Amino acid sequence: MVICFGIAGFWFLVFGASFLRDRRLFKNGIFLVLTLMFAGLGVIFAVETVNQTAARLLVLAILAAIPLAIAVLAVFLVINGVTMLRRERRRLSNLLSLLVGLGIIGFVIFSVLVQTIGWEPLAVVRSVLLGVLTYISFLFLCFLVYAFVYSRMRSSRKVDFVVVLGSGLIGSRVPPLLASRLDRGQQVYERALRKGRSPRMVTSGGQGPNEDVSESDAMAAYLVEHGVPEDQILREDKSTNTWENLTFSRDLMVQLRPQYRCLIVTNNFHAFRAALTARKAKVNGQVIGSPTAAYYWPTATIREFVAILRSHPYLNGGICLLIAAAAITQHV
Repeated sequence: MVICFGIAGFWFLVFGASFLRDRRLFKNGIFLVLTLMFAGLGVIFAVETVNQTAARLLVLAILAAIPLAIAVLAVFLVINGVTMLRRERRRLSNLLSLLVGLGIIGFVIFSVLVQTIGWEPLAVVRSVLLGVLTYISFLFLCFLVYAFVYSRMRSSRKVDFVVVLGSGLIGSRVPPLLASRLDRGQQVYERALRKGRSPRMVTSGGQGPNEDVSESDAMAAYLVEHGVPEDQILREDKSTNTWENLTFSRDLMVQLRPQYRCLIVTNNFHAFRAALTARKAKVNGQVIGSPTAAYYWPTATIREFVAILRSHPYLNGGICLLIAAAAITQHV
């Protein structure tokens, strides 16, 4: 018990030091989840010292909850994927929840078949897949936990700019997803005004192939229509992705105020990855999220996690190879 709580305390100190240095780090999520895991083990051992039966029941409940949670998750993702098919365009990025749900179901069926057939090569494949999926699941848990924590942090610093990231237009019309970002940005802007501050808003987004105007111009028009003075809006109308959104906006802010501070607004599912990107782009600002339709959130969250995995291909690829090698060695 003491050892578990001691390890939990160590990881909490590591998390605290890393968080204070920069809250926009993925490893903060890893440190936080390790803290919670060892603290949980400590609680189980603490219960055992008082009542061994209660501790055993607690462990059994946790073990029973794991497969149940996996089954519920798989069904939920398939249902959500079907909803996405009905409401959104049929492209790969909108099919992720369906694919992940079917993948979970497929792996469970595959595992049962391997156990039934008893053929060693298939058992090796299952071990490799299980190891890799466990690693990815751990990272996804870290992502979910810390993204939740990060999205609920509030920056009390005085900001000079409120940057709203674009997300696509329908012709020249601002769709609901982008409108929620603009509404959230305007709330931040008006709250700063009430405190006697004078930030400026930055609308960031270029013109896509199926868009009649740049996202920046359409976003600015939306804000003006909702009461933001046009002379308080800066337009960054060249970017085509989040990295360019942030780097081009940074250059624009530096020109006007070299020692600027900003707050970046995007949707809640995108906030943590945008924060990671902002750190890499050396943007002096934190990120806040705006509400997203509930049905859209699971697929969007999976998409954000996949993008983070892809941003570190050599590290994650190398770890997966080591896991695969270890799994194969066990069957040799």
